Amino acid sequence: MSGSVDESEQSTTPSVPLLRSRLLPIHPIASPLLSDLDQPAITVADWIAQIEASLVQITAVQLEATETGLRVILETDNGLLDVPETRSVGNALIADIPNATIAEEFSQANPLEGIALVSVTSLPGNRVRVAITGTDAPPSAEISAEEQGLVLAVTLGDASAVAEEDAIQVVVTGAQDEGYNPSNASVGTRTDTPLRDIPQSVQVVPQQVLEDRQARSIRDGLENVSGIAAITSSVSTRQYFTARGFELYSGFLVNGIPDPTIAQDAGFVNLERLEVLKGPASALYGDSGSSLGATVNFVTRQPLPNPFYEVSAIVGSFNNYQGVLDFSGPLNDSETVLYRLIAAYQSNETFVDFNETQTFSIAPSLSFSLGSRTDLVVEGDFYHLRRNGAYNGLPAVGTVIASPNGELNRSFNGTGPQEDISVVNGRVGYRLEHRFSDNWELRNAFLYSFYADSADSATILVDGLADDNRTLERFGTTGDIESSNYYLNTDLLGSFQTGTIDHRLLFGFSLSRSTTTFDVEDAAAEPIDIFDPVFDQTVVLTGNSNFIESTTRDALGIYLQDQITLTENLKLLLGGRIDIFEERKDNPIDNVETSQSDTAFSPRVGIVYQPIPPISLYASYARSFTPTIGTSASGEAFEPGRGTQYEIGIRADINGQLSANLAFYDLTRTNVTTTDPDDSRFSVQTGEQKSQGIELDISGEILPGWNIIGGYAYNDARVTEDNTIPVGNRLFGAPEHSFNLWTTYRIQQGTFQGLGFGLGFNYVGETQANLANTIELPSFFRTDAAIFYERDRFRAAVNFRNLFDVEYYLGRGSDTLVYAGEPFTVQGTVSWQF
Repeated sequence: MSGSVDESEQSTTPSVPLLRSRLLPIHPIASPLLSDLDQPAITVADWIAQIEASLVQITAVQLEATETGLRVILETDNGLLDVPETRSVGNALIADIPNATIAEEFSQANPLEGIALVSVTSLPGNRVRVAITGTDAPPSAEISAEEQGLVLAVTLGDASAVAEEDAIQVVVTGAQDEGYNPSNASVGTRTDTPLRDIPQSVQVVPQQVLEDRQARSIRDGLENVSGIAAITSSVSTRQYFTARGFELYSGFLVNGIPDPTIAQDAGFVNLERLEVLKGPASALYGDSGSSLGATVNFVTRQPLPNPFYEVSAIVGSFNNYQGVLDFSGPLNDSETVLYRLIAAYQSNETFVDFNETQTFSIAPSLSFSLGSRTDLVVEGDFYHLRRNGAYNGLPAVGTVIASPNGELNRSFNGTGPQEDISVVNGRVGYRLEHRFSDNWELRNAFLYSFYADSADSATILVDGLADDNRTLERFGTTGDIESSNYYLNTDLLGSFQTGTIDHRLLFGFSLSRSTTTFDVEDAAAEPIDIFDPVFDQTVVLTGNSNFIESTTRDALGIYLQDQITLTENLKLLLGGRIDIFEERKDNPIDNVETSQSDTAFSPRVGIVYQPIPPISLYASYARSFTPTIGTSASGEAFEPGRGTQYEIGIRADINGQLSANLAFYDLTRTNVTTTDPDDSRFSVQTGEQKSQGIELDISGEILPGWNIIGGYAYNDARVTEDNTIPVGNRLFGAPEHSFNLWTTYRIQQGTFQGLGFGLGFNYVGETQANLANTIELPSFFRTDAAIFYERDRFRAAVNFRNLFDVEYYLGRGSDTLVYAGEPFTVQGTVSWQF
């Protein structure tokens, strides 16, 4: 099609040159993309017929200067685009075009004086966004439809009407809503990098998935990630996992900053999305990235430039009641100060006996635009849990192992009725960004997190069964567990060229301190008969702690990373980090003070080759470290534990809305402590564990309204060297085969537009409950479902978990106890935005 303007327009601006004309390439395909089809359809014939009535595709974008500003021409070759309404956000003019797609997204900075950026990008729901950002003031536009496309006649804004010091640069503080198929993530490189350019498996669980599934916890969110398996029950407030066969206890980040307490009795209502980097990540995050299998980044909800108010109410099984408020918007007329406030209260019982909880959480945040190049976000959250009950599992004998005395109900809780247990978890911090230029940026962030667990009286926990397989041993514990974590991080990011090679350089350092204090007393509690329980909750306490220990760890990390673009389709990643750490322990009961320090270097190398734009082939090598505190029989300090991963994979953008990733990995843990064969009182670092596997992930929109996220994982995780554990034993909580799938369909038009349905499957193969492999947990196949309705600002949903009430169990390393999985539950949600 022609890229010329009409003659009348040319005659009025004969001296104005054509600034840019770029035809966007359309990848040759044998048939139209399935994602372009309209909905709904109920037969194969309907699907075929809809190919001819596909969405209007923007094939090219042209920019032309005029005497008053700019003409933005959106060219099409298969229909007319609807004329959209426009709105201003800061200095940006926004127009969202419905029923449209774009062959390739477009962006051009500084096309002429007064215009800082023009971008044309795709949005979920078959929409295309045109954003035109003014330098000092928002522009305006007249939009007209023509046979060949849509024309925006842009007029520059009146800079004199906006004081220079109040000029606003639009800054994206959260990820663009891309439905089920996010294209970028920061966790893999500490920069906002397209997933297709990261030489390591990264999976994102976006906001839309969390909303459709009505995820209530980290556990619910990570069920959508292949290779990750829960090893604690939904009743357990501390949420632990295995990833690629290895324990995932503390490899968690909040907005890219390490926070080891976020998985322990923490809130979830302010979560925007989850980003999961598979494999070691110490090259980026030090010992916080030492969780061999994965590092999980919690991206929180950020202040919004437009007023937003949402109220939600949740009612569910086991007397679950929850209310959530989410308010956001500007605090001043110039929109330089934005706020967000999220608060929630929940009261619920559980399927386990003697277990009731009440929680309150609040998450405030403020965003400041400190001029055109500097932005500051201050945020925090506070979570308070009171629990009238405890739960640390139930005996394996009588559940997954046959007992001559009978079978236990999964609701059994041998701890019995308890008094109030209080947990406080929270964090507060800031993120400061300053852009020296379009190519150089400085980022500084600080996070302080805290955790406190206390009880008004002794908490009773269960131990193991006596030889009669019916007498359950118990003990009581009381006292305080407290931890504090301080983390300061500074990054310098720059883009530059050496000849024809592009570089994206990251240089940074971090300082951290974590302190943990235990002050507890353990005492005997009366055992019970699990088949005829009589609960005597008497615990005789002396008031004298029998375990007091304070641990402080200080660490300094310095890291460098270079993302190198050798050619348009060949990219190289080089990175490394040096960590210097010291740990001090003080045990006043034994009058023992110890101190140990060490240094670790963690390299990372990766390459990405794209033979055609939709396909990325990658390979990577990465190492991690885990501080290992202690000494051998000879008094020699232990070296850090080590993890080494080799990974190759392929990522494919099947179309603009659907992508898949296939990864093969070989992951080895070395310097594992194992019993010294010459002196059982000590350990030696001769142990080794290996995990090899395959992961396949897919996410996005198959057809308009039909979304999917799913994955399959094969994992062979075993002990390869040890002095006490038999070589060849499987690692605990690591299924050989696992599969997850969640899919939804929304009716797109007609009387039932807005009505949707969801269906999910979760399969976990046989797993071992401990490293000794004495308890094998059976496989299970769980089915979830949802029905929801969305109309304008109203949303109602009913979610079903474990639809067929499958009984299943999980294990986290115990030789005697297992955790019961959640039975069939129903949860109803109603939300309203105003």
